[in-house]
Amino acid sequence: MTALQLAPADIPNWVRILSQILSIATALVGLLIAYQAYRGYRRNDSRPMLFIAIGFTLTVGLPFVMVIPALVLSQSAFAATAIALLSDLSTLVGLGCILYALRMPG
Repeated sequence: MTALQLAPADIPNWVRILSQILSIATALVGLLIAYQAYRGYRRNDSRPMLFIAIGFTLTVGLPFVMVIPALVLSQSAFAATAIALLSDLSTLVGLGCILYALRMPG
């Protein structure tokens, strides 16, 4: 298994398909949460809700969208590494936004 390989080659095909379906469902639920938090921000002018919306978008939405360039640029080791690092950084910054929102005074 190489460093950027997501799963070993001997995983059954149905497991890969189920994993992809669950990833899509996770992204959709996360983006729905982000949308609801943004609506809460707009309705109540609540800055914590804005940071929760940004956090969920960065944590779930952006890494999901970055799958497309990862598939297109997967032949280039540099591009694959850069996309993986950007995805991880996006997740970390998004979680930081959510943590900041939870610690922020109302």
